[in-house]
Amino acid sequence: MNSTRGGFRENSGRKPLNKNKKIPKQIYFPPELAKQIEDTNLLNCSSFSAKAINLISLGLKAKEQNDIKDSQCVKIADLFAGMGGIRLGFEAALRERGLTPKTVFVSEIKKSAIKVYHDNFGDFPITGDITKVDTKDIPDLDFVLAGFPCQAFSYAGKRLGFEDTRGTLFRDVARVIRDKQPKGFLLENVEGLTTHDHGKTFKVILNVLQNELGYKVAYKVLNSADFGLAQNRKRIYIIGTKNVKPTIGDFPSFIPATLKDIIDTSVPPVEDDFSKKLLSHYSIDELQGKQIKDKRGGKNNIHSWDFELKGSVSKEQRQLLDLMLKQRRNKKWAAVWGIDWMDGMPLSLDMIHTFYQAPDLKEMLDDLVTKGYLVYEHPKKRVNNRRIYDTSKGKGYNIVTGKLSFKYSKILSLDETTPTLVATDISHLAVPVDGGLRRLTPREGLRLFGYPEDYTLSSVSTPKAYDLLGNTVAVKVIKEVAKNLLDSIQK
Repeated sequence: MNSTRGGFRENSGRKPLNKNKKIPKQIYFPPELAKQIEDTNLLNCSSFSAKAINLISLGLKAKEQNDIKDSQCVKIADLFAGMGGIRLGFEAALRERGLTPKTVFVSEIKKSAIKVYHDNFGDFPITGDITKVDTKDIPDLDFVLAGFPCQAFSYAGKRLGFEDTRGTLFRDVARVIRDKQPKGFLLENVEGLTTHDHGKTFKVILNVLQNELGYKVAYKVLNSADFGLAQNRKRIYIIGTKNVKPTIGDFPSFIPATLKDIIDTSVPPVEDDFSKKLLSHYSIDELQGKQIKDKRGGKNNIHSWDFELKGSVSKEQRQLLDLMLKQRRNKKWAAVWGIDWMDGMPLSLDMIHTFYQAPDLKEMLDDLVTKGYLVYEHPKKRVNNRRIYDTSKGKGYNIVTGKLSFKYSKILSLDETTPTLVATDISHLAVPVDGGLRRLTPREGLRLFGYPEDYTLSSVSTPKAYDLLGNTVAVKVIKEVAKNLLDSIQK
């Protein structure tokens, strides 16, 4: 006779087990949750156990429905997220194609960027250093987005593969793509990526994406000004898909934009000593499009002595400074000094006498030194690819050339597109408004990149906003490139 219990076996001779029999499980509820369950009114549920079972069942059904909805979303990883510009453009493309985006992973380390990201996308958890992330901890995803920094590969040119990318942040982009196997990716970088490290960097990137990771890749340098933005910003866009070779192009026609299209005329100019001196020598119309720097620059350049920024300058002193601008680049003076040639060498009194004669030349020069137009210094020599002062040589007069020491380094033209906005000098760009000058506002900066009007930078200081803007992406260009990528996959 079989001594084991029959259970559900046919002809076991035992009464079948009751599938619906409740199984006792010991659960510890926090007091607040227990009270909340006890106070819940549910139909045909009077006991605590019945209420708990019913609520858990409802929760499981809701989770199942969410899982179904989740499977219908397009999942995105936003690496080196910055302000989230790539995500914004990509999500806009998805919605235009009738798809639902869901960002499942975000990586960024800059505190100001994280703050702004949360302000605009909500309190989604943001992972810090991507180099320390195990890809097993990244959810499954459909697309990888990344505006990774451009870095030389220490081993570039040897095997041209993944191992050559060690020590760079592209390696982590490739690592995520390799391990998560997305349907595709969209990468953005500076135009110079194609020529960086004599082309080796880009050669390695393409080889890794195509040959090692097995993706079909397309890339193109695009200018944001061609997409209806008022900024000339050339960047390279790289897209990849699993099966079909993507293409970048066939974009719609956009109405060209200029600076005046995005300027907030309600923000008044700022009165300061720099602007007053500049406007006392030039009209607003004369200033538009001009650069302000004490270097060569042709007809579009204004020097500090042209508007007497540092003090009064005689006509003769102005002529002298203009001549020195050209002569300080003359290679013959490097031979006289006994140094390697450099762009912008000091000139001794004897050297200056050869192209400018005046009985009071030294007094003129010393006066310009006192006022800060010139500096009296030793020439420089090259030491390990660096320039340091050669104190064994005499001294000469040199023009002070630091453009970022001026409040404004360029006066933007209202009827043109702006130059590329970069973090180092965006705060030194001037906008002509209402007969005066002021800096770009953060809102105007956002418009130059195609960000929506409800995007905000209000939680960070203006300098930090400038820093973030100088490193962000053209959202409208991202959107159009993303549509190319999605269309390639749908084909």
